[in-house]
Amino acid sequence: MTIVDNRKAFHEYFIEERYEAGLVLEGWEVKAIRAGRVQLKEAYVNYAKGDFWLLGAHISPLVTASTHINPDPVRARKLLLHRREIDKLAGLVARSGYTVAALNLHYTKGRIKLEVGLAKGKKLHDKRQSEKDREWQREKQRLVRDTAKRG
Repeated sequence: MTIVDNRKAFHEYFIEERYEAGLVLEGWEVKAIRAGRVQLKEAYVNYAKGDFWLLGAHISPLVTASTHINPDPVRARKLLLHRREIDKLAGLVARSGYTVAALNLHYTKGRIKLEVGLAKGKKLHDKRQSEKDREWQREKQRLVRDTAKRG
């Protein structure tokens, strides 16, 4: 079940491969995510210290958060991937012009997971073409719906 999508990532990048990664979260973050108080709009994934980190994801703390903690809504969160996945992604990011984009947060067997994608940036004309294709698909669906109603 999807919690939140990063639609901006699909607009900005071609997604070539997808991976599911766990997240190192604090208790208040889990509660806030389950309450739907998370945004991935400005989120990105960075490779540092031999691991991938989720940066820029905003998790708004609940007002009922404990008083003895100081919640940081945009702190860096470590991604949990297998070593061979980390090595493969790091190699591609370092030399091939790829990037790793945060695509969505979802539940898998009751756990919160982040879907990341191996992505290549779109040029402006690619973005325009994607928009035209999306509009044409919408128009086709509308035409099919209209003809079905008449027939």
